[in-house]
Amino acid sequence: MAISKAPQAFPRQEYLRRLAEVKSEMSRRDVDALVVTSWANVTYLTGSLSRMHALHGLVITLRDEEPTMIVRSMDGPGVIHHSFMDRRKVIAYSEAFVANAEKNGFDAVIDFLLDAGVANRGVGLELGNLTAQAAEKFKTRLSNAKIVDCTKVVDWIRIVKSDLEIRVMREAAAIADTAIMRASDVIRPGVREGDAAAEIQAAQVRGAKGGPNATNLKPFLMCTTPRTGTAHILWSEDVFRDGSQVNIELSGIRYNYTAAIMRTFSIGAPSDRLRRTHDAHVAGLEAALDAAKPGRTCNDVANAFYRTSESMGVKKESRCGYSIGVDWLEPTASLANGDMTKLKPNMCFHLMLGNWIDEDFGYVISETIRITETGAEALTRAPRKLFEL
Repeated sequence: MAISKAPQAFPRQEYLRRLAEVKSEMSRRDVDALVVTSWANVTYLTGSLSRMHALHGLVITLRDEEPTMIVRSMDGPGVIHHSFMDRRKVIAYSEAFVANAEKNGFDAVIDFLLDAGVANRGVGLELGNLTAQAAEKFKTRLSNAKIVDCTKVVDWIRIVKSDLEIRVMREAAAIADTAIMRASDVIRPGVREGDAAAEIQAAQVRGAKGGPNATNLKPFLMCTTPRTGTAHILWSEDVFRDGSQVNIELSGIRYNYTAAIMRTFSIGAPSDRLRRTHDAHVAGLEAALDAAKPGRTCNDVANAFYRTSESMGVKKESRCGYSIGVDWLEPTASLANGDMTKLKPNMCFHLMLGNWIDEDFGYVISETIRITETGAEALTRAPRKLFEL
């Protein structure tokens, strides 16, 4: 029996709209076939939620309405199940391409390009996502093609979301809020960090009461005194203690669309230093939100935060945000000094104000925001406070 289609995150016309934008950029670059290997971009263009470890390629041609996905045979049914594409557009290569020193999944992609008759034309590759060895394979076997570097072409197209995507981002944000509030319930003296983590992750999966549940799960970050100066670590085997600080960064996910949030918790009364740091960051966050308007730049938003927080005695060295959407991090615009990307309605950012000040002290707060027609909207809505437990 053939596998059925899963409920689709978006209607067919939404995917065709996205593909039309990609094809327009392909034409501008004189590219007849584009090979997409970034899984975030594959999700964006097809709806596929699978995360395959074997090599793969989504091939978009100017002449075909739908793209073609070339994947390992065992992964084919998952792509058929999740994507909007006709099952004939999913080509499953054999196990002969797996764990073979002479050929791999990219050879299957190249074979398809050769058979499709586009191998002597312009072929776009996301070279930034390929190893040097993989890039050389494409160049060698497609010796008659004009290889064009199309790294981040799709990423920049997806930086502006449709209204349909914003709806899904709202659902993801509601899940993130629910998980943060669950964290405020379960972080208590004597509780093992791992037990609290299990409850928080359960809330991420279940989602907001009465709302949709998560369709994916990423491990969240949690650091507790004396590890609050660390940026990207998970929970430990320790227990929570009176007087400890806990920093959490987590996300809600719907169809791989991700909304992130960070909050800081204090078990007992916070120190004066922590309270001052919190006040400076909240003031800076609000200044950044006020500055985030269409026509302004990422640089303007970042500078609004930096000026405000520094005027209150707290400096942050790292950028204060980045584009977010399909997957946690879209590798395009940063809310940082010098990034002159102009803001447009329906861009989404993780306004990320994590600040790791000393080896044993840091603080976090963030919101996932959307640029509106007139300003900015915080999609995440958990209380913007220092949680005192």
